Amino acid sequence: MREGAGVIEALELRAVTVRRGGRELFRDLSLRLGAGQACALTGANGSGKTSLLRAVAGLVRVEAGEIAFGGTEPSEARGAGTHFVGHADALKPARTAGEELAFWSRWCGGDAASAEMGAKTLGVHGLLDLEVRRLSAGQRRRLALARLVAAPRPLWLLDEPLSPLDAEWRARFGEIMARHLAGGGLILAAVHDPLPVTAISLEIAG
Repeated sequence: MREGAGVIEALELRAVTVRRGGRELFRDLSLRLGAGQACALTGANGSGKTSLLRAVAGLVRVEAGEIAFGGTEPSEARGAGTHFVGHADALKPARTAGEELAFWSRWCGGDAASAEMGAKTLGVHGLLDLEVRRLSAGQRRRLALARLVAAPRPLWLLDEPLSPLDAEWRARFGEIMARHLAGGGLILAAVHDPLPVTAISLEIAG
């Protein structure tokens, strides 16, 4: 973790309204997520689940309301205390899996040793010499998720993290999530399928 990353003890959404492309996605959405808690965002496609994750990450402007991080300054929380793994894996197809993991690990405050740990934990250590474009969808998702272990940060924002994973890796990633929560981490995830950990649910009606 980067020096000065601090601890995010809570995530608070206070009457948040988000509008995209002239359309209001949701209004007056509120949530309090404490350390060790997970929340599953549910709702139909287009209801605003991804936009909410992006708003928490600081990538989408909030029309009204407030997003707070339990006393941590938002810029610090977003810059050094948050992981955002979107529906698209944000991996360059022509680079090797090892190059991509090393880049994301360094970018988020990890190092070579932590990148190796992430690769082993997500079962991609045998794939690091392969170009990303040669990986299956499930392998690419596990490579993207490996940064969560390679550079630990308290708040995980995950967009459909389980969708390309098979049953074995859904269960194993559930164990990784459970360890993160047990250590005081927080998880906010947009899902269609239930999370493999105890989680509160927040439906976005759209």
